[in-house]
This record gives sequence, C-alpha cells and structure tokens, in this order.
Amino acid sequence: MDLDVLIVGAGLAGGSLACALAASPLRIGVLDARPPRRAEGWDARVYAVSPANVAFLEQIRAWPHLDHGRINRVEAMQVFGDRGGETRFSAYDAGLDALAWILEASPLALELWETLRRQPNITVLCPARPSALSIDADAATLRLEDGRSIRARLLVAADGADSWVRTAANLAVRTTAYDELGVVANFQCEKPHRDTAFQWFRDDGILAWLPLPENRISIVWSTPTSHAESLLEMPPEAFVARVAGAGESRLGAMTLLTPPAGFPLRLMQVPQVVAPRVALIGDAAHAIHPLSGHGINLGFQDARVLAEQLCELPAHRDCGDLAVLRRYARARNEEVRLMQGVTHALNRLFRPRNPILAALRNQGMHLTNRLPVVRSAMVRYAAGLI
Repeated sequence: MDLDVLIVGAGLAGGSLACALAASPLRIGVLDARPPRRAEGWDARVYAVSPANVAFLEQIRAWPHLDHGRINRVEAMQVFGDRGGETRFSAYDAGLDALAWILEASPLALELWETLRRQPNITVLCPARPSALSIDADAATLRLEDGRSIRARLLVAADGADSWVRTAANLAVRTTAYDELGVVANFQCEKPHRDTAFQWFRDDGILAWLPLPENRISIVWSTPTSHAESLLEMPPEAFVARVAGAGESRLGAMTLLTPPAGFPLRLMQVPQVVAPRVALIGDAAHAIHPLSGHGINLGFQDARVLAEQLCELPAHRDCGDLAVLRRYARARNEEVRLMQGVTHALNRLFRPRNPILAALRNQGMHLTNRLPVVRSAMVRYAAGLI
C-alpha cells in the first residue's frame, strides 16, 4: 500500500491531525492497535482544552458533534499556595468566554475516530501493529505484524509517550521522572462549583479540582509516589474524606463517582522531533507535568501546525521532505520548551519545604493577584491567544 502520510496512533493528537488533513489531496492512513472505547459512566481522565484548541476542534468539525451536556466551561480559577498565597484568574477580566473547557477523554477520542473514518481520503488500518521500519530517500516503509507492508512519504508518530515509531527511527529522548503519580477520580459535590476550577499547592503535592456539569468535579492530585499509593489503597470513604479535606471542603459533602486511578508523571524532552520521512506529535514528541493542564493542548497545536504546513504545500513538493518537517519543528519548538520549562520550574519551586522559599513563592502569588494586567496576560497566553 502506498500513501502520502501514515499516522501511527489514532488518539487525540493523531486523530485530530487526520481530521485536519481530510480536505487535502493527500492520501492518508491511520494505524492503531485498537479503536477508542467509551468509558463507563464518567471518564476519570479529563482534559482542560484551551480556547485556541476549541477553535481548532471546531475547524475540523469535531467540537459541534460532542455532547455538550458533558462539557463544562471554566469561568474562573483560584490557586492557593502552601503558606497562604492566593491568585485568582477570571475569563471575564481577560475578555474571554472561558479560560478552558473541561471534557472527558473518551468521548472526544471517539468523535475524532468517527470523523476520520468518514473521510474519503483516509484509510483506517485497525487493528494493526507495526513490527519493522525502514527509511530510504523516497519513503518510510512500515511492516506490520500481519505481514502487510505500507509505504508512505511521511510517517507521523502519534503513538504516545512510549512511542514505537520514535524508537524505531532512533530519535533520542531525555526523561526526568518526578517520582510522582497523578491520582484521578470524579466526584458529585453538595455545593455548586460555579464553573470555577481550584488548585492547591500543598506539602503533599498539587491538587486540582476541575468542574464538570451538574456539581460534578474531576480531580488530579499530583503527589509523591508513596503518598499516591496510600491514597489508592484507601477505602472509598477514607479517600473521599482525604480529598475533601485537602480541598478545604469548599464544595461540601462529596460522593465518589469513579474509583481512583494513578499514572506516573515525567518530563520527557525530545531534542529532534523530526527526521528524514518522520515527524513526532503529541506525547510522542513531549511530556510535561499536568499542573498547567497543557499536555493535550500542546498535542493539538502540533497537529494544527503540521496539518497547515502540509496543506499549504504545492502539489510538486514532497510532504516528507526534511526541509518541510524542519519548518514544523521550528514552529513548535518555542511553545513546547516554554511550557516544559515553566511547569518543571513550578513543580520544583513548590517541592522544597524550605520556609524562606515558601514565603517567597507565596508572596509572588499575592503580588500576581494584585496586578490585573499581569494576570490577564498570563490567562491569554495560556488560552493560546497571544
């Protein structure tokens, strides 16, 4: 089989790239081991999608088809330090409709999957797994476990942080383990959250409460592995009490909707995200600490930028030409490095228990709260509007 672009991985980054290329004359292939599945009840894995990426999802016709009864906008965010520091961000003050939209991972993945399957220029290869990769001057050839061979001018790795394609293409990766887990779960709350997200920088990690419809919230507690394991081992009632207490019982009594789960946190830097005939996007290209909620937003912007550059190519240009791919890499380098640096620095800033450092970082939060121009600029940058 001969293709122009073969995308390995049909998750959020890979699926959005395929949808963004649907109107192009390129012959697209999407390969994955299994189709996405809807979680039972409320999916404990949620994302905070920025306004810029909502616009991208609207552009590729995925956003309008989502169940908006399961999506909640964030109109405000309150951030609390570990020694009394506090900062508040407001969509209204920044001139935005919302700071972000909170939505579940699985419905979005399913919508992207159904959207790309309807496109006439896309061939879906699922279930399928790669077994060998060879690259020559004209194409990348991927051999599958079932014996099939696919030849593509451009191979896109969207197959996650443990990317098979990245390894097969000999692209180096630098990983910094945080010795932390992100503990996630969903709750029904007694009091309304009023479309507000909360975040606490605590001695035992960083706890975020993200608003879901009808007084529900999803939590992400980024915490040292030993503490995370103790949380995951707790009986449900004890876990609920611990989460409510850590959040100062701001939303009253809480009921657990989904059992807690944990996933390891790491900083992953890939010095070269392109190679001859290969480009990396999403978690295959970078991983950051979840405290800023920017992981999937970076992946969507990877997909948007790469799709725009491929769609703008003249018919005679080779979409896998390294010069083309280097333009994509340069376009994405600044934002990815900035967000990785900021989130890593914040994680390191709030980990030490030094009282002098604690006073300085909390004073910084107070100062930010007193400077509305600075707050507004920070919000608009995070929203992808600067």
